[in-house]
Parts: sequence; structure tokens; C-alpha cells
Amino acid sequence: MLLKVVILGDSGVGKTALLNQFVNNRFSTSYKATIGADFLTKEAFCGANARSVAIDETLVTLQIWDTAGQERFQSLGVGFYRGADVCILVYDITQPKSFENLDTWRIEFLTQASPSDTQNFPFVVIANKLDRENDRRVATQRAQTWCAKNSTSILPFFETSAKAATEVEAAFRKAAQLALSQGTMQADFIPETISFRGSPANGDSKSSCC
Repeated sequence: MLLKVVILGDSGVGKTALLNQFVNNRFSTSYKATIGADFLTKEAFCGANARSVAIDETLVTLQIWDTAGQERFQSLGVGFYRGADVCILVYDITQPKSFENLDTWRIEFLTQASPSDTQNFPFVVIANKLDRENDRRVATQRAQTWCAKNSTSILPFFETSAKAATEVEAAFRKAAQLALSQGTMQADFIPETISFRGSPANGDSKSSCC
């Protein structure tokens, strides 16, 4: 069973780092901005090195789409969001603006993905960079209140660290469970053009994507 997961959030909040930690159990201190979108799969079976996710005794394959956070790429969203079974919204606990932009990301996803049931489409909220607790500028209670206000039932909320692998597995498993419980699985969709990964235009590297 294939589930399509889309990860959204501002540039630099750690979306790619979360994905790599979940799929490859790996974290890198170097940061290259995602251009357009990229995706990885956590395979249901791939020989001796199987990376499988068993959810409620159902073996699933997660196709996880990592999307660019830069505004200039947002017009590409409709192609990458289509057919999603669940959406993960990510913000950085040290960057209040990334939290404030969750509303925009959520609305944009619902508008461009056009799921059949916008009221009950499954979302998961991730507060990333928990390893930088001393730099926190977004209180946990503030995020929990936002989750309660933006769903008919409280949105699942996780505070994670891609760097320390804290709660990363739990967050993705919850996303898969929600997709299965909603019964939203659709035929796999891959755009005609799979965009590429690259470094920012100015060539600068950052080390805050954790």
C-alpha cells in the first residue's frame, strides 16, 4: 500500500533533515536548499536492507515529498501536492515567523491539492530543532492552541529534533496512521517533471537545518 506524504514549511526549518533522518537515519550539518521538490520512499520491502513501516499491522510504503520553502517555488505546488494522503507542516521553534506562516502553508495546500474532504484532511504539525531549546522563541502551548483552532479534532503535534532523531519516527508513523484511518489513498501521482536538488543561488551554506 502506497501513501503519499507532503512536507511543507518555510525554508530552513529542517524539512529535508527530518526526511533524511526518518528514511536514512542520517543527519548532516551542511544545508542545501531544496529546489522545487524532491522525494524519497521508505520501502515496504527492498531485499536484505528493507526499510519498512508497519502501521497497525498494515505494511505500507511512504512516498515522502520534500518541497521548497522559498516563495518563488510555491507556484509549483499544485503538481506536487496532488494525490497526497497526508500533509506534514513544519516550523522551527527558534523562528516565530516560520510558525506564523503555518496558516499560509495549510491554506495553500488545501487550495492547490483540492482534497475531496478539506474539513477532515489529515495534517500533522512538527515543531523542529528541539535540540536548540535554549534558543526557543515559540512556546509549546502557543502551537498546541493553533492546532486546536485549525481542526475539527486537535491536530497531532510533535516537537522533534532531526539532529538528535527525537520523535521523528513517531511523527511520520502518526502521519501514516492518519492517512490509513482516513482511507484517502489514491493512485500514485508523479509530475511529468521531477525537479532537482541544489544549493542556494548565492552559493552560501548554512548549518541551522536541524
